[in-house]
Amino acid sequence: MISALNRLKDNTIELTITIPLKDVEDGIKATLIKLSKEVTIKGFRKGKAPIKKVEENIGKGKIIEEATNDIIVKAYIKALEEHNLKPIISPKVAIISKEDKKDWQIKAITCEFPKVDVGSYKEDLKKELAKDSIWTPDKKKAGGQAADNREEKIDKIFKALTKTQEITVPKPLIEDEVNRMLSRLIEQTSKLGMTIEQYLTSIGKNSETLRKEYETQAVETIKLELILSAIADLEKIEAKEEDVKKMINTAPDEETRKKLESPQQQIYIKQLLRKRTVIDNLSKLI
Repeated sequence: MISALNRLKDNTIELTITIPLKDVEDGIKATLIKLSKEVTIKGFRKGKAPIKKVEENIGKGKIIEEATNDIIVKAYIKALEEHNLKPIISPKVAIISKEDKKDWQIKAITCEFPKVDVGSYKEDLKKELAKDSIWTPDKKKAGGQAADNREEKIDKIFKALTKTQEITVPKPLIEDEVNRMLSRLIEQTSKLGMTIEQYLTSIGKNSETLRKEYETQAVETIKLELILSAIADLEKIEAKEEDVKKMINTAPDEETRKKLESPQQQIYIKQLLRKRTVIDNLSKLI
């Protein structure tokens, strides 16, 4: 297999991968064997028909279609290993060529975590907050109320943190976050009995305007998440198992608790607890 790596200025990774004909044929053969165990052909018991009969019955085009994903995934994983890459999102794959009896060629676009240097984050944060002549932790709001509201304080810290870090967020990461935001919006409007078009009309916006707004929000959100994660790594903050169990036990019912006990959900809970600890520590700095 031949793969060429191209890193763009924003840390987007482009992989152009040539999949040898032998790998393509091996993938098609493996898929055919798998399908032969699942289909029932007249005159034969399920999974007992000769391979040739199975191929004739299903059709070569359908078999290749079924095999394509596995062939591409294997080639992509090999390319990642070859270039020692650790992508953080699923790739966007385009098939460049897929001709019969020839090598295939694909292009995969993904990205890795941008580099984030938070070695001096405490000093940087204090300096950035000191620039704000309007707000300091002991300032008074209109009416004499102390400006120590935790939510407001954390918001100020977040804004200051993102200002102290020069992070170029890869485009695929932004697109991934924007798509998540749009999916949530579509789900919410659907619950209200509205289409996304109706909702946009009601607020005087179009899809292009909304997407641009979401892109701006996505960049800030991603920057903050990267910074908080980097601080957690720097300070060696890890979630304790007993704290994970406590969070799971706060679930309202047994069914929800069981879902939260899955390995994936526990990883998410640990990340959430790590982030919470970082935020608590930051709030004590000022």
